[in-house]
Amino acid sequence: MVSEFIKNKHLANRAGFGISLEQIATFERQSIAEVWQSYARVRDFEPISFKSTDTDADYAALSTLDAVAKKQIQQRNRQRNIEINLNFLTAMVHSEDQLREKMAFFWHGHFASRVVNSTFSAHILNEIRKNALGNFRDLLFAVSKAPAMLNFLNNQQNKKGHPNENFAREVMELFTMGRGHYTEVDVREAARAFTGWSYDKEARFMERKKFHDPGTKIFLGKTGNFDGNEVLDIILEQPATARFITAKLYRFLVNEQVDNELVDMLSKQFYDSGYDIKQLLDHIFTSSWFYEPKNIGSKIKSPIELMAGIMRMLPMKIENPENLIVYQKLLGQLLLYPPNVAGWPSGKAWIDSSTLLLRMQIPQIWSGLRPLELSPQQDDDLDMGLKQNRKLSKGFKNTNMTIAWTAVEAAFAGKEPTGLLLQHEPSFKQPILKKYAAGNSRMSIIETMSMPEYQLC
Repeated sequence: MVSEFIKNKHLANRAGFGISLEQIATFERQSIAEVWQSYARVRDFEPISFKSTDTDADYAALSTLDAVAKKQIQQRNRQRNIEINLNFLTAMVHSEDQLREKMAFFWHGHFASRVVNSTFSAHILNEIRKNALGNFRDLLFAVSKAPAMLNFLNNQQNKKGHPNENFAREVMELFTMGRGHYTEVDVREAARAFTGWSYDKEARFMERKKFHDPGTKIFLGKTGNFDGNEVLDIILEQPATARFITAKLYRFLVNEQVDNELVDMLSKQFYDSGYDIKQLLDHIFTSSWFYEPKNIGSKIKSPIELMAGIMRMLPMKIENPENLIVYQKLLGQLLLYPPNVAGWPSGKAWIDSSTLLLRMQIPQIWSGLRPLELSPQQDDDLDMGLKQNRKLSKGFKNTNMTIAWTAVEAAFAGKEPTGLLLQHEPSFKQPILKKYAAGNSRMSIIETMSMPEYQLC
């Protein structure tokens, strides 16, 4: 029998980024229904931005600028992207709107894009966050028309007579139906429908009529003079789209091992609701099967989930927040910079001989008990320009983090750290931990967070 508190912790890990220090007392007293209501409550949307409000020239025009002007634009965009990254991470850690940020994190990986232009980066992230709990149709249309996505998938090169199929293919393969539900002819015809979809430098979608192919297309069995909007609607008419999205959400929120009967049921509900994301989440998080033992502690935390969870439990002042970029890079998950259009991997892909050791050492490193003994590899395509940013490339081994231990110890007073921090009993007994920590509550907390079981949610 799964206790109410274990259910509450399970929900906090899947609907958010884990229990915060302030939630410890209330989670022990609340019913699972009360906890879910606190997560499900819709809150006002607050966009993420960067401090600078000036705009840059379109990146297509960079070739016309001199070397000095080009370098200034690139450096400014790198710094802004770092700021957006850290603001997104801060929202994951501190926002009461945990469900929105968790789903934004999911959609951020699902609709993966990577661009240098920080105006585009902020725009697509906010479109994702704004629509994260709304209707999938609205989200799909917003992302498909986002300059970041159109740029990343080369649709600005998609013109009448010379169609570029990249955007159309990925919309079907990765964002909606998945492989096996369309043909190469469908890809070519969809690409024709998307001709002329472009953007301006202020991150505004534009339809360039002179580049659009208005001719007849045959797409997924339908014939017409389709444009991109109509193609997206035809895709949404396919039950395969609802199932593809539902299955991916099931792997993210429930279990990497998909229960096909449950996914079939959920995807039909999702389709019949007109793609209501919030309603789908409600079905998942209020179902008894979600809280079955096989689903609790069954997932390996992604690097961002691990970092955000530690920061929620150990409130800290960070002297140089930019150094968190280094940890994202070392662990293999850099916000705004997915490895490719398929997004990040999941499950055991996060664990190898080097990352596992670092993941288990982070609580000790951040609390000042041990130094960071690794350095990020220099790869400017993946590190947001770290090798050109002295502030990040120097001094990151000194974390300059101060944990509010008085508040932490007060919240943990009289409680076993393993009971609060782990979903499963640790691989060794409590007395061993007490002896190892020598009665030091801080050490008990840090060592519990350094256990292999803490890597699971």
